[in-house]
Amino acid sequence: MIELTGIHLRYPGKGGAALHALRGIDLSIGAGEVFGIIGKSGAGKSSLVRTINLLNRPTEGQVRVGGVDLMTLGAAGLRAARREIGMVFQHFNLLAARTVYANVALPLELQGLSGGAIRERVMPLLELVGLAPLADRYPAQISGGQKQRVGIARALASRPKVLLSDEATSALDPETTRAILALLQRINRELGLTIVLIAHQMQVIRQIAQRVAVMEAGRIVEQGTVLEVFTHPRQAITRSLIEEVLPQRLPEGVLAHVAARRATLPPGHDGRLLRLTYAGERAEQPLLSRLIRVHGVDANILHGQVDEIQGQAFGVLAVYVSGLAASVQAVAAGLAEAEVQVRDVTQAPDPGDQAEV
Repeated sequence: MIELTGIHLRYPGKGGAALHALRGIDLSIGAGEVFGIIGKSGAGKSSLVRTINLLNRPTEGQVRVGGVDLMTLGAAGLRAARREIGMVFQHFNLLAARTVYANVALPLELQGLSGGAIRERVMPLLELVGLAPLADRYPAQISGGQKQRVGIARALASRPKVLLSDEATSALDPETTRAILALLQRINRELGLTIVLIAHQMQVIRQIAQRVAVMEAGRIVEQGTVLEVFTHPRQAITRSLIEEVLPQRLPEGVLAHVAARRATLPPGHDGRLLRLTYAGERAEQPLLSRLIRVHGVDANILHGQVDEIQGQAFGVLAVYVSGLAASVQAVAAGLAEAEVQVRDVTQAPDPGDQAEV
């Protein structure tokens, strides 16, 4: 549905120096997919999403949506193509002097539809987003979450095939955010829209997206299914974003306790602090307890959290394993062979320095 190839974007800068906002972006998003783009502030994610409808025209590269190369279109062709691409903004962008109904109707009025045709399209959209009883209210009379629902209904008015969400939940409280994301998920499911979701919080991406791209300094540095990225983050920026959802760093007290215990080990023995990341069926299997019995080691679970991503269990455990050195190594190797991600954090508590077993 969406194909971005070799995208570069430069903004004019002070003193003639250009700001290189996007640097060689290649991205493919399938029809009907919910695709997340995440990164810290200034990573280039908003610049990227606005290239999809050419609100930002790339300096270099190709933008194809639904098989059409938007870069080759004239003004009239681009206007027609943009009707296929709805957009939801962070700050709602509603017109204060127009009612909820009239805000949703605006793009249809601009297309020249009759009053009857507009009503036939607007009222079902207000029902979809749960605002039909508020059709005659003005933006000042509704909440922030309701304003965003108006923005979503307005973006859907032209019956687009793609919906772009540029930080659409960042101005909302957590409960309202979850409700808006659930609405977007329902829209994706019932209307079959392709949704591109920009966010700076992994919690948002985790709730709705099927795949995710991580951006840093104008580049995509990592991408994959949300579950893959959570379980096998390759980049430091990805690990820092996941930290918001599942803490990566262990408490200092835990690390001090491990160091003290290791200092008392007899010769030929070892104690290792292992960080285990697991998902799906592996989360339900007694792998650790079985390996402990087989190899005769002691294991203390010092820190852990279990959650769910895309309907699959996902968890992180910090386990201190001690015993004969060869047996401790065998436990770590057995877990890795069972496709549990194993990182030895005995000497390197910072996740950026952890050694994978």
